[in-house]
Amino acid sequence: MTRETEYMKIALELAEKAREMGEVPVGAIVVFENRVIGKGFNKRESAQSPISHAEIEAITEAAAYLKSWRLEDCELYVTLEPCIMCSGAIVQSRIPKVYFGARDPKAGGVRSLYTLLEDERLNHRVEVVEGILAEESAELLSGFFRGIREKQKLSKKQPGSGNLE
Repeated sequence: MTRETEYMKIALELAEKAREMGEVPVGAIVVFENRVIGKGFNKRESAQSPISHAEIEAITEAAAYLKSWRLEDCELYVTLEPCIMCSGAIVQSRIPKVYFGARDPKAGGVRSLYTLLEDERLNHRVEVVEGILAEESAELLSGFFRGIREKQKLSKKQPGSGNLE
C-alpha cells in the first residue's frame, strides 16, 4: 500500500464518521512531516454552518497545530474534489499539494468545473493528484444519497404523509 493510499484511508474513515452523523460523507486530513496534523469531515448540518466543509476543518486544525496560517510544507488529502470555497482556502493557506479521491461534477473547483488550484493568474499554484481511492470515495457518497432518496420515497408512501396518491 502506498503512503498516499494510507493517508486517503484515514480521510475515508473521517468521511464514514460524517455519514454516521447524517452529514455528506467527505473527509480530509493535512499531513506535515509524515504526521497527520489536521483532520476534518463535513459538519454543515450539525454546525449549521455553510463553511464547515471537511477541508476547512482540517486546514483550521493544522494551522492551529503549526501556529501559522502558512501550511507551505503540508499536503491535503480529501475524499472528494474540493469546491471553489475550499480551493480558495487551499490557495490562501499555501498548501503545495492536494490529493483527492472522486471528482465532483456539480461543484468541483479543482478539475470538474474550474481549475482554481492550478490557475496561473494566482500567486500560488498547487500540485494536484486525483483518483486516490476514487471508487471507494464515490461509492460512499453514492450510497449516502441513495439512502436519502429511499427514505424520501418511503415517507411519501406512508399513510398520513399528506400524499393523496
